[in-house]
Amino acid sequence: MTQKTVNDFSITVGTSNGSGSQTSNLTILRALFKMGIPVTGKNMFPSNIQGLPTWYTIRLSKDGYTARRDEHEVVVAMNPKSFERDLSDVLPGGIFFYDDSIKMPIERDDITVYPMAVKQLIKEANIPANLRTMVSNMVYVGVLAEMLGIEMEKIKMALDFHFKGKEKPVSINMGVIEASAKWAAENLEKSDPYFVEPMDKTKGLIMADGNTAAALGSIYGGVQVVGWYPITPATSLVEKMNAYLPKLRKNEDGDPTYAVVQAEDELAAVGIAIGGAFSGARSMTSTSGAGISLMGEFTGLAYFAEMPIVVWNVQRMGPSTGLPTRTSQGDLNQALYLSHGDTKHIVLLPSSARECFEFGWKAFDIAERMQTPVFVLSDLDLGQNQWISEPFDYPDAPMDRGKILWEDDMESFEAEHGKWGRYKDVDGDGIPYRTVAGNRREGSSYFARGTGHDAYANYSEAPDVWIEGMNRLVKKYETAEQYVPEAIVDNVDGASVGIIAYGSTDPAIVEARDLLAAEGVKTNYLRLRALPLTETVEKFIKENDVVFVVEMNHSGQLREILGVEYPALSTKLVSSALNNGLSLTAEWIRDDILAKKEN
Repeated sequence: MTQKTVNDFSITVGTSNGSGSQTSNLTILRALFKMGIPVTGKNMFPSNIQGLPTWYTIRLSKDGYTARRDEHEVVVAMNPKSFERDLSDVLPGGIFFYDDSIKMPIERDDITVYPMAVKQLIKEANIPANLRTMVSNMVYVGVLAEMLGIEMEKIKMALDFHFKGKEKPVSINMGVIEASAKWAAENLEKSDPYFVEPMDKTKGLIMADGNTAAALGSIYGGVQVVGWYPITPATSLVEKMNAYLPKLRKNEDGDPTYAVVQAEDELAAVGIAIGGAFSGARSMTSTSGAGISLMGEFTGLAYFAEMPIVVWNVQRMGPSTGLPTRTSQGDLNQALYLSHGDTKHIVLLPSSARECFEFGWKAFDIAERMQTPVFVLSDLDLGQNQWISEPFDYPDAPMDRGKILWEDDMESFEAEHGKWGRYKDVDGDGIPYRTVAGNRREGSSYFARGTGHDAYANYSEAPDVWIEGMNRLVKKYETAEQYVPEAIVDNVDGASVGIIAYGSTDPAIVEARDLLAAEGVKTNYLRLRALPLTETVEKFIKENDVVFVVEMNHSGQLREILGVEYPALSTKLVSSALNNGLSLTAEWIRDDILAKKEN
């Protein structure tokens, strides 16, 4: 056996879609987390049919890195259809576990091979016929536990969490795991260098996926109306809201203080949100890029009629249906400019589950303060996969309802500013004052128009009135700079190379910067968290000789946006973009920057 490798490798499990392997994989992931080991899990599954190959990769990193890796040191093969690929994926010196009922040749002598008696163990366990396929995946949990050193107590805790303490499913699955571990101890002789050992690097942390975090953040932000239509990979966001809202949002009589409506399509879903916003409710929808495309017309109405809604886009691969179960950052331009005409939207860009929670409630504050749609761009990787996270912080400020007028407020307004008009700007910031349903004062109502209108919401086709209204909307967008989350900058002494990125690329960039430093390349890093851009971004570009814009889309959309906003600085900007459906790796970012830096 070569020198031990402890808590610093990847485990990839190859199974078939619909076989119930997610429970087994999450059990391993959570057990390792409970052992104090930094871990992350990536699920790669097909979009079209049950039974096709699917893979789940768990990365253990004693140094705390959570980005995806291309390397697979430990591979578990449970699916004959992907057996050859799984075998070829094992790094030299790695381990290959496989279901011994798969009778296929193994012609590699540079890896350690361990067969697993899956059918024998399931037969001996007396599992009911309808559960055998699902529970058979627990065999590799037990074998891995024995051969790598995963603590059985932590596996039991992970099962308790997954099955919510239900004794019967925990007992059935735990029985198979323990029997499999015992079988491995008696039949397999360890001859590989891979081990797990307890650490203390997850103390005080939690595991969460971005969709659950977004759901909770929206609830704590006071959401009242949700219009939605199911779509991969956003469906679980509202499903989690449906799970938590009944527990968290009831009045004293036990009645719900919210409405969640599943619409017939995405256009209707955003229409429901707009209707809720017009009535004064905090309203939202969630979808993915294909659904956003259908929302263009209604989004234009919300922008021009100035209705505060929140739209979550959990991005996947496009164009068209694309790759529905792969991740991407291809919808940045779509979110920024959605709808015809000169529309320009506020876009929030969370990079972690914790920020999904934070932006879940902040998006409502910004939408109501600015009286406009706010888009929040997550993606499949961030939204559906499990991430180590700091605990979520309860909102640190009261809700910001913005410039909303009730009866007494209108009297004060008119005493100071004269007659109220729905689209009248009296503060010079482009943001008018609004009323909502329930204001009983005469003159507080108005017609919410998608057609041309003046400051008092009267229909108008006058060119000067149109120009005045559009100029105010531009001014309002500029005002938004002071309300959106500021970019986060990490500068290093002596560095003249900058990196700008956003969203779920952050873990890979954090690791890539360490790899670049090992190559003698110091980097500064700006993580963008919102559009519109602020002075911080311009200053960062000016202070660096060259700035690499790292993103997961084909055309380098953020690089294009930065070039339009800062044309005099555009020669400093270099696109570092890759869009293949997979999250970026640190190695790819390092190699791309090193290659382009020399040119």
